[in-house]
Amino acid sequence: MERRHFLLSTAALAAGAVKGLSSPNDTIRVACAGIRGQGRSHIRNYSKMQNVELAAFCDIDENILNARLDEVEKMGKKRPAAYTDIRKLLEDKSIDAISIATPNHSHTLQAIWSLQAGKHVYCEKPCSHNMFEARQIVAAAKKYNKLVQHGTNSRSGEAVREAVQHMRDGLIGDVYMARGLCFKWRDTIGRKSVEPVPAGVHYDLWLGPAPKHEFTQNRFHYNWHWFWDYGNGDLGNQGIHEVDIARWGLGVTYPTKVSAIGGHFMFDDDQETPNTITATYEFDVSGKKKMMVFEVRHWMTNHEATIGEKGTFGAGNTVGNVFYGSKGYLAIDGYDRYKTFLGRKGEPGPEKVEGGNNWQNFIDALRSGKHEDLNAPIEEGAISTTLVHLANISYRLGRTLHFDANTYTVTGDKEATAMFTRNYREGFAVPKKV
Repeated sequence: MERRHFLLSTAALAAGAVKGLSSPNDTIRVACAGIRGQGRSHIRNYSKMQNVELAAFCDIDENILNARLDEVEKMGKKRPAAYTDIRKLLEDKSIDAISIATPNHSHTLQAIWSLQAGKHVYCEKPCSHNMFEARQIVAAAKKYNKLVQHGTNSRSGEAVREAVQHMRDGLIGDVYMARGLCFKWRDTIGRKSVEPVPAGVHYDLWLGPAPKHEFTQNRFHYNWHWFWDYGNGDLGNQGIHEVDIARWGLGVTYPTKVSAIGGHFMFDDDQETPNTITATYEFDVSGKKKMMVFEVRHWMTNHEATIGEKGTFGAGNTVGNVFYGSKGYLAIDGYDRYKTFLGRKGEPGPEKVEGGNNWQNFIDALRSGKHEDLNAPIEEGAISTTLVHLANISYRLGRTLHFDANTYTVTGDKEATAMFTRNYREGFAVPKKV
């Protein structure tokens, strides 16, 4: 998709009216797909909202599925319908929205299936497993004229939104560089042998678009993040939040140059993705260069610019962003706080601590029927997600990529461009035409 076509499509989607609810008292029926980890946060947030019904749950692990159904009943709420195959769930025409928190490799396909079934979508980050999918999920949202919220929660954080506005207003001057920090204490995953699929697990549905592989515990719950078939490393796990904030704060879209180095240091285990990586991006904004650096570390590290000192992500973790300008710098700690340091002496400037609720914003936008009411629209999420993919491709190939947003290719590098997509299993292919 050429860049001008992408931008035109985005504008058309923003301008197009999405049918809203006739009254704020209308009940919105939400189904949650993938409910073990982050999906539990989806359930918790929707369960607290007025006139929102948890209509159905879907998970390929019946053990998890039954546990979550019981939890909802203990809340004093109606027991949701239960499914192991999202395609069966989507046959229910009474469901308004699907909230997806399955593994990364299933996000795009399940979102497109949901859109084709006439549902609005909340899709966890990253919205795609590869570059091709990032385009397709945006194209599907436009074609079916539905609201799609990306799970980059910081976009709804009041402190983060205020911090970005300060940068737009020139508080720290000409912002020329951003750093994203993802320093999380993650221990070795060890090695796990092949074993029979556990009872109640529908493993073929879990594999979905990914190649068939014998079952191991390390390739299943959570640790799937560290395998290329399913995840995108911590750059695409925790890191996508900070990548999105960095790009947002800089006011940039696609990079022109990407270079990443790193490795799987310290541990001898099954993990394929790097546990230490530094990615550098260059952007061209009307002939003016801007730079972004993103760092992932999985072990001992230091806090930076006060980030991590409050322990938002637990002791030893430093997760956030630092923006550098001609008049000072600004630090965002996690999702809910920022501080500014002005002038050469770093005098304290404006600061704030206040979070937000990305799920509530999604529901509010469904009620208004206005695409522009989404804080984290899929168009923005898709661009940020491509930065993750480009860095991982650079790391895996061991060379700098020169990205052309107009042709959506890596200039002069057919091998890198070929890594924009994957071979899909029969029945689970992300469509080339949505």
